[in-house]
Amino acid sequence: LSKVEEEIGTLRQVLAAKERHCGELKRKLGLTPLDGLKQNLSKSWHDVQVSNAYVKTSEKLGEWNDKVTQSDFYKKTQETLSQAGQKTSAALSNVGSVIRKLGDMSSYSIRHSISMPAMRNSATFKSFEDRVGTIKSRVVGSRENSTDSLHSPSGAGDKPPQDNAPF
Repeated sequence: LSKVEEEIGTLRQVLAAKERHCGELKRKLGLTPLDGLKQNLSKSWHDVQVSNAYVKTSEKLGEWNDKVTQSDFYKKTQETLSQAGQKTSAALSNVGSVIRKLGDMSSYSIRHSISMPAMRNSATFKSFEDRVGTIKSRVVGSRENSTDSLHSPSGAGDKPPQDNAPF
């Protein structure tokens, strides 16, 4: 027993010396612990990919995928989502167009552009004016209908402020 224990001690010393030597070689070669970890993870992932369980699961999932993508429900859903995407894209394109038009109109000063009859009579301006008016009436309307509305610090009470804005 003592001879076996002595051999174990000797082997531990040899192993420790070999590990130190290995560490020195890795340091000289510029290998870091991170490189070792990457290598171990790569090897482990490869081992998983070639395992029977992974291969069988991949095959089964492939079969299920084929069945799902061939179903009528999937096809109808895909068609509906495609149409919704096309309509959303068209709507966003229209919004972008309106924003560009408004941007083109904003090259003049605000006062100057509002006072220009040609711009005020344009379809884009009228559409914008209508939308702002609708939003304003909703906001002002909701304030008038509110029972706990805030009073203005100017002492105006519940009367809405006088608004001389063009829209």
